[in-house]
Amino acid sequence: MKFGIVVFPGSNCDRDVAYVTRDILKQPTRMVWHEDTDLTDLDVVVVPGGFSYGDYLRCGAIARFSPVMQQVVDRAQQGKFVLGICNGFQILTEAGLLPGALVRNRDLHFICDRVELKVERTDLPWTQAYSEGEVINIPIAHGEGRFYADKQTLAEIEANNQVLFRYVGDNPNGSANNIAGICNRQGNVLGMMPHPERASDPILGGTDGLKLFQGLLERVAAIA
Repeated sequence: MKFGIVVFPGSNCDRDVAYVTRDILKQPTRMVWHEDTDLTDLDVVVVPGGFSYGDYLRCGAIARFSPVMQQVVDRAQQGKFVLGICNGFQILTEAGLLPGALVRNRDLHFICDRVELKVERTDLPWTQAYSEGEVINIPIAHGEGRFYADKQTLAEIEANNQVLFRYVGDNPNGSANNIAGICNRQGNVLGMMPHPERASDPILGGTDGLKLFQGLLERVAAIA
């Protein structure tokens, strides 16, 4: 199983993800420069957190036009796995791979904290290593992490069971329906504001995020 981690000018969590996939999970991992246009060797594409292009204009709005993104869209449409974390989630919504948008936090402040999330479903590779309804603890760090969708889109997201993670208790950024992470209808594209890669090594205080990568690994290995 080979991971590819997209690197935009301004990405700052790319190496954190690589540490998990390459050093903890021992899987082949390739750093993918944003101008790369060949992703055919990859099983999973990760669009990491950071500040792509400095987040000038609007988070993810410029990155969406990078040459690599058309290939990311093509891979997603082929059913390959695509994960967007934080800024990556913002980019996936800008690219149209996921519905809705991420806007300024409710209190207009950048938040860096740990939050509790409820796992809403466990029948997808991303969450199959968790228990249904399990509450996990994952770090967040964002200024524009409030999930927004119009009423009809939000209803469709809920009706199609596209919510994989919700904030429990305090909703840190004011996200609609406490949404912290959603997938596309097919379930192969996941976007989430919390950082599972920052909760994958005991030295960081918890490993609740590692299960996300382990579940995915098990599913891809089973398919192979």
